[in-house]
Amino acid sequence: MDIREKYDVIVVGAGVAGLNAARFLPRDKKILLLSKESPRHSDSYLAQGGICVLKWDGDYETYFEDTMRAGHYENDPETVGCMLRYSRETIADLLDAGVRFTRDAAGNFLYTREGGHRTKRILYHEDCTGKEITSRLFSDVRRLKNVHIRPYTVLLDILEAEGECAGAVLKDAKTGEVKAVSADYVILATGGVGGLFRFSTNYRNLTGDGVAICLKHGVKVENVDYIQIHPTTLYTKKRGRRFLISESVRGEGAVLLNGRGERFTDELQPRDVVSAAIYAEMEKEGSDHVYLDLRTIPPETVKTHFPAIVKRCESEGYDVFKAPIPVVPGQHYFMGGIKSDTEGRTSMPRLFAVGETCCNGVHGKNRLASNSLLESLLFAKRAALRIANTYSPLSGKTRERAAQGFDERAYRDDAALKAAYRQAVLSEIDRERTAREKARSAAENAAHEKRKI
Repeated sequence: MDIREKYDVIVVGAGVAGLNAARFLPRDKKILLLSKESPRHSDSYLAQGGICVLKWDGDYETYFEDTMRAGHYENDPETVGCMLRYSRETIADLLDAGVRFTRDAAGNFLYTREGGHRTKRILYHEDCTGKEITSRLFSDVRRLKNVHIRPYTVLLDILEAEGECAGAVLKDAKTGEVKAVSADYVILATGGVGGLFRFSTNYRNLTGDGVAICLKHGVKVENVDYIQIHPTTLYTKKRGRRFLISESVRGEGAVLLNGRGERFTDELQPRDVVSAAIYAEMEKEGSDHVYLDLRTIPPETVKTHFPAIVKRCESEGYDVFKAPIPVVPGQHYFMGGIKSDTEGRTSMPRLFAVGETCCNGVHGKNRLASNSLLESLLFAKRAALRIANTYSPLSGKTRERAAQGFDERAYRDDAALKAAYRQAVLSEIDRERTAREKARSAAENAAHEKRKI
């Protein structure tokens, strides 16, 4: 089969990672930017808290240690160091794109603090930092004449030939048309896996498609069982996506209370620790939620820093200025994913992975609050620059083999394909969890036997 549609680079995903990759790819290359739905249906758009930055050189060791400690020291130190060293450059890029961070009356940046951080090092825009960044980057990308934006387009597969990625199989979500598109490079920025879980802060369309496709093609994945639970989502009996109560609320002084109005934990510990404390308190009380009290924060700060949270709570019948609000932990972030290096390269040549869908080791077992936007932006830029600096077109032989291997009939049963991909990711999560449990049990038994000797 002849593949008629050709691009130089295909970027799959229009969150901050995909958008930033598109911004830094060569302007003389033809870029196709895909979004499963609208660009607003990305987790990047939902991010409330902010973005971390190395404020001054003297904070390097503390910021590094905070990130490693939150990740249970399973982080890749090289990747963490890279993120910190280039964090100020990332902020400068955002300012160049017109991103507005909250400032004081004198024009100085205001910083907030979240769980796991020992100092205030998080820049923010009210309580909708992700929306501000995503919107600005999207406007920037729309002005690029070499970038063709195609919303409501689903990635069904990648094209593979001669051991290389040679393009993608796409479906128009509105017409149902399936087509193969040739490309010299593909960047996966397909987001997380929240859509696989009943209770999640993620959009339901984020179902780990990129990970599933990589599993299908034997591309290395890592730590797929590392799923982060956020301590505070607004409690509701309604179905659908959970509304996040930003960690910066606790960073500004909000406290967690049990049903008796008692504080039961240090709210500024890493997310997994706080979530565990909440679950333990819920079990002790036989309750399905705890409470978050914002009345410990000056009312004016709540109004100016958290307007969206105040509004959403009001819509649910809660007045944050009069009483604590009910909260419960919910799935929030994916630390595992497609194995990649600090330049987004995967185990398959010409295939890159950035953002939440990749695992470059920066987060370890648990993500430090507000490192996600920074990580996604920085390593997406590095991936784009890597492609730009080493660009080489696919050989004619590889293109021909890719075309020969494409059979549109294999993708006609959309429901079966979705189910297969979903099961592939869930099975990999279970496999890795089981392997870790066996390893931990073996280690404990070995230690026990050693003590007996």
